Amino acid sequence: CGSGNFLVPVLERKLAAVKSRYGSSEFEKRHYALAALMSIYGIELLADNTDECRGNLLEVFVAFVKAQPDDDIVDAARAVLDANIVNGNALTMQNSAGTPILFAEWAYLGKGRFQRRDFRFDALTQMSLYGEGTLFESMDKAEIFRAEKDDYPPLSIPDIAGMATSASAEKGELA
Repeated sequence: CGSGNFLVPVLERKLAAVKSRYGSSEFEKRHYALAALMSIYGIELLADNTDECRGNLLEVFVAFVKAQPDDDIVDAARAVLDANIVNGNALTMQNSAGTPILFAEWAYLGKGRFQRRDFRFDALTQMSLYGEGTLFESMDKAEIFRAEKDDYPPLSIPDIAGMATSASAEKGELA
């Protein structure tokens, strides 16, 4: 995904749709803007490009929701970007630590709550093998593709923000 040169315009288009549909309610606008950010994914081999991509997307998001630096939604956006923009190798399907790439599937449940499930990238790329005309066409995708982790409780923005704070603490960074 490089430094986000194609992901930034995608996010901008998604946010324009959020503004047109939910612009009259600040609550809904902020939550659906976060949901829009949650639907953007990328893999980048170089760590500095990964950080730059996350930063570019965060900048667009923060400007859209008019967030202050200490707003929970900023930390929640960081946590989402840490999960969705991965420093790794798309060919080996491993992250920079050498473990399988996991992507979070996020769903907005409404009323300020989100649901998260994590899937292995290598399993997701195999979905095309299970379509029409294959031995597995009668199987439900849920039978084939199991989440690596699906026991997250419904999450609020402060809950998601706590994920960013926890990750920073684990890395020894300032939150």
